[in-house]
Amino acid sequence: MALTSTAIAAIDAAIAEHTDADVERFIDLHRHPELGFMEERTAAVVADRLRELGYSVTTGIGVTGVVGVLRNGDGPTVLYRADMDANAVAEASGRPYASTVRVVRPDGTESPVAHQCGHDAHVTWMLSMAQLLAERTDLWAGTAVLVGQPAEEPITGAKAMVEGGLYDIVPVPDQMIGMHTAPMPVGTLVCAGGTLMAGTDQLDVLIRGAGGHGSSPHRSKDPIAMAAEAIVQYQSIVARMIDPSATAVLTVGAIHAGADNNVIPDEALLKLNLRWFEPAVRERMLRGIHDVTDGIVRTYQVTDDRMPVYTMKGGSTPLVNTPALSTRLADAFAGALGELSVVRQFPAQLGSEDAHLLKGPHDDIDFTYLMVGVVDPDVFAEARVQGKDYPYTQHSPEFYVDLAAIPMGARIASYAMLELLGV
Repeated sequence: MALTSTAIAAIDAAIAEHTDADVERFIDLHRHPELGFMEERTAAVVADRLRELGYSVTTGIGVTGVVGVLRNGDGPTVLYRADMDANAVAEASGRPYASTVRVVRPDGTESPVAHQCGHDAHVTWMLSMAQLLAERTDLWAGTAVLVGQPAEEPITGAKAMVEGGLYDIVPVPDQMIGMHTAPMPVGTLVCAGGTLMAGTDQLDVLIRGAGGHGSSPHRSKDPIAMAAEAIVQYQSIVARMIDPSATAVLTVGAIHAGADNNVIPDEALLKLNLRWFEPAVRERMLRGIHDVTDGIVRTYQVTDDRMPVYTMKGGSTPLVNTPALSTRLADAFAGALGELSVVRQFPAQLGSEDAHLLKGPHDDIDFTYLMVGVVDPDVFAEARVQGKDYPYTQHSPEFYVDLAAIPMGARIASYAMLELLGV
């Protein structure tokens, strides 16, 4: 084990020394959330801080991605990834620094923006760990590659960075690490080998009809009626076309159609999200969506030139942790935090991620993704008393990161890096 008692003590002391600055940075990021591929301010914060610490920095990888590289002699190469984007959610956490930001999205719609998934904490943890590595080069050897990734929420950022030339800039790592907030008590973390998260796809379905007056629906081909039927029938794909022992989720996250009470529009847009573990299940859902939608549209006698348009957007395969690396890190965390703080066995979750897609063509990179508790232990305990699994979840308006999780997450990130790079 490379994470010695000396290294643990050094990490704890260093993080404690700059916790106030870390919390201040976290609050600043929280107040200035940005959606995927719009993270210009956040990327600048990451790039500027890494430059200050002596990292070689490259910006604009995959639109707004940032990479910092710090070389410290011979040794392994470890890539650490933090995602930077926020959610189109109106925050209702009650925090004094809650986001009030609203933006106009590329499609012209206006939405609230807030860090209701904790990516502001992810960035803060990485920058705190970056400072530890820069100031204590006596504790490690090798190459640290720190990645500020855009657009995790639409599941497009990792792929964009790889396609944008990530591996023309950085060496192929021996190991890769990512961390994410979890609605668990501060001081606990999940470090489990095997499949941790589901695969996902984002699919837009544009139903095209013929608009008309609300008083004369028979003279139109109502896309809202078609969309409503499709939403209901999509659930039969999961309920009646897929083995009940398999895992499949099909969610319609948004429907955009029309503007006035008395006007039938000519289009309706459905935004779908799929979750799956087996590729065959994914293919069956996609085929079913086409069959159901096309069948409904033909029932309304829509002409061939107005058939639905299907647009595949972001997507990711299931996230699978390398068992040996997960075990190694779990042992290190147990030594630093105590065995009771480390969850080594965890059921696969239907949440999804694209961190592992940063491997690009290098499938043999060892990879582990950690889930880090960010809830006040008393708040968590009270939720359990009330019969809740969690007091709140990511993407909900009530989600927030307890400030005690800022130094704890920074310590965990530093423990992980020094376990793999430590001397």
